[in-house]
Amino acid sequence: MIRFHEVSAQYPRAPREALSGVSLHAPAGALTAVVGPNGSGKSTLVRVLLRRLLPRRGRVEIDARPLDTFDNRELARRVAVVPQRESAVFSLPVREYVALGRYPHEGPWRAETRTDLALVEQAMADAGVTELATRDILALSGGEWQRARIARALAQGGDALVLDEPTTFLDVGHEMGMFELLASLARAGRAVLVISHQLNLIARFADTMVLLHEGQVVAAGPPQAVMQATTLEHVYHWPLVVTRDPAVGAPSLVPLRGHRHSSGRSPVNTSESSS
Repeated sequence: MIRFHEVSAQYPRAPREALSGVSLHAPAGALTAVVGPNGSGKSTLVRVLLRRLLPRRGRVEIDARPLDTFDNRELARRVAVVPQRESAVFSLPVREYVALGRYPHEGPWRAETRTDLALVEQAMADAGVTELATRDILALSGGEWQRARIARALAQGGDALVLDEPTTFLDVGHEMGMFELLASLARAGRAVLVISHQLNLIARFADTMVLLHEGQVVAAGPPQAVMQATTLEHVYHWPLVVTRDPAVGAPSLVPLRGHRHSSGRSPVNTSESSS
């Protein structure tokens, strides 16, 4: 569904590329996750997909069709995106905000159909914001605002859903509920691409993990292949062990305590690591 082919991208005046030859595939029917430390290029993937940053090399495709051949409305009908940063600017009830997700599908008269109404109600229920329908978005807490943003993307529909740090501000219950929802959307046939720092949650739910470091893919595959202690210690510069989640058997990362160097980084302690 979504494919990056050897994509390289660089911000204006930046000393180096934010992405360097990155390839990944987020197919329909699967939850694909991109992980990595701060500055590894995760959010840059989303900016390239949104065409806010043009690749220097490589290409992005949606169902084998080049990204630059879509107009904005057509792309929005196919791919719904929840970016990492977005501020509420105008006063608006939550339900009206979620309904904005249907804009790419509306006809020339811009009137909501019964289908639009039903999809908005379902999206709010799935994201857990039904009880907030009449609340002003400017009065929402961080977690409520995040769920409203996700509800808008769900209402938008399409074949693919891309989310950059979707569990920001969410408590444990809402984190788990959100990933259960994303996994169910993938099982129903949608391509779900998630950018996240939550490695243990990703390991539980993702079909494929892509680990970025300094703008390059250093590991990709099923969670048990990517969640290797030696690889993660090299990328995150911190001693750790990888154990097994007792509930589902997925790999689980446990950071260790260590003495910091003056640089602020802990020495890698491979003697205490396991895969």
